[in-house]
Amino acid sequence: QVQLVESGGGSVQAGGSLLLSCAAAARYSCMGWFRQAPGKDREGVAVISTSNGRTFYADSVKGRFTISQDTAENTVYLQMNSLAPEDTGMYYCAAVRGVLCTRLPGPSTYKYYVWGRGTQVSVSS
Repeated sequence: QVQLVESGGGSVQAGGSLLLSCAAAARYSCMGWFRQAPGKDREGVAVISTSNGRTFYADSVKGRFTISQDTAENTVYLQMNSLAPEDTGMYYCAAVRGVLCTRLPGPSTYKYYVWGRGTQVSVSS
């Protein structure tokens, strides 16, 4: 059974907006979005603790991206505004049980997360 299903990626021009969705098959305590650009490491973008709604963002997206959730539907969203070419990449939803989000997860913790298959975001200048 697929645990996380992302949707909403696409191609936009710089300055545009996209809304990503991640539907989870079950409830998780910390859910979020990560991205990987070609030739670069995967990085955390934004995470949310599902019990209290606390959020954490990468500095590069603060003020432009907003993570939110629908707890009844076990779904998290990533509203991306003022998109720039450097936001281009594959965006992955990830989730973990048993711990709240206390910061953006680092690569050493990725192995504890369940991952979606990703959705492509392409921003042209």
